[in-house]
Amino acid sequence: MIATAGNNGEKDRSDCLVTIELAQSGGVRIEVKSKVKALFGEQIESLCHSVLAHFSIQHAILKIEDKGALPFVMAARLEAAIKQVVDSKLQYLPEMLPENSKPSLADQPRISRLYLPGNTPSMMLNAGIHKPNGVILDLEDSVAVHKKNEARLLVRNALRSHSFMSAERMVRINQLPMGLIDLDYVVPHHVNLILVPKCESAAQIHSINEKIKAIQKESGAKNPIWLMPIIESALGVVKSYEIAQADNVVALAIGLEDYTADLGVSRTNEGLESLFARSQVVNSSKAAGIQAIDSVFSDVGNNIALMENVKASKALGFEGMGCIHPRQIPIVHENFAPEEKEIALAKRIVTVYNIATEKGLGAVSLGTKMIDAPVVKRALRTIDQAIAFGRLDKNWSELESE
Repeated sequence: MIATAGNNGEKDRSDCLVTIELAQSGGVRIEVKSKVKALFGEQIESLCHSVLAHFSIQHAILKIEDKGALPFVMAARLEAAIKQVVDSKLQYLPEMLPENSKPSLADQPRISRLYLPGNTPSMMLNAGIHKPNGVILDLEDSVAVHKKNEARLLVRNALRSHSFMSAERMVRINQLPMGLIDLDYVVPHHVNLILVPKCESAAQIHSINEKIKAIQKESGAKNPIWLMPIIESALGVVKSYEIAQADNVVALAIGLEDYTADLGVSRTNEGLESLFARSQVVNSSKAAGIQAIDSVFSDVGNNIALMENVKASKALGFEGMGCIHPRQIPIVHENFAPEEKEIALAKRIVTVYNIATEKGLGAVSLGTKMIDAPVVKRALRTIDQAIAFGRLDKNWSELESE
């Protein structure tokens, strides 16, 4: 009846290794090994007693090898170890931060989203400082099979009690059907968006929506949960439009590592081998009225190639892309940001539309082109982005009318 959870390698920072051995008598004995024991030893022991009592464990030897784990991390590791030796459906839930209960919007900007391995707390802690539009707590490829249960508990606790500084909180679940299990750990805890890997049909999205509804009904969670299917195969590309039309899908992403593997070709920085697939995903997204999000760029040391890739991505119609390192975020933002000619055109469209609206005109045109609601909406989004990136004053219309 001995179990362990967590990590204690040389590079494992902000984590801990928990070992628990159940006993028949003797009460609870806690051994803490930590460089910060003098400062936080009492708090660590208090947390341990609280978690053990929650699971009605009265006799055990508990060893903690701590490397600076925050309470939400240590609580997840304790629970993961306990559930290996105790059959319990109870959950030890840390307090929910008020900011983490807020929903996100279906069409909010998703220019950058930073992947964070779901079982590596050190990468979660300062993610918000880099100001990505979204953070992805990953339960799929970055987590070893034998660590999936530990990662689920850690991601659950992070959704509740860790601040990502206003970034949209996303989770990439495992490929179905395993991913349906992941939903139990994230849906009740106000996840904003779920990424669905290797999606190949609308039926997969329907099954996820049904599971989400069932969990929300049982837990009482009410916030909308958006979906971002990831197209990663030839079949997924063919089926991309029907996937894009499914309920709660707000964006389609493409994953080029798996897609090129499915084709049996090598991925290149130029991307000619994936041009058809990327164009198809963009076309399907635009036809369905949702966002198109490009793949991650895996060569983290080549900023020039990343910049060129972002510009090509934007030219194809993508509205954002994934990041696997924080240093990629400013490059992605800078090159997806509206250029001066885009801003100037957007300002003209909005100005002409506002004047026509004030005059009660039914038809609006700019030069020889008619301006309808989708055109205005796109122009307003360009202006919002320009303001967000500091390329346009938020009071631009007042300044220009003076």
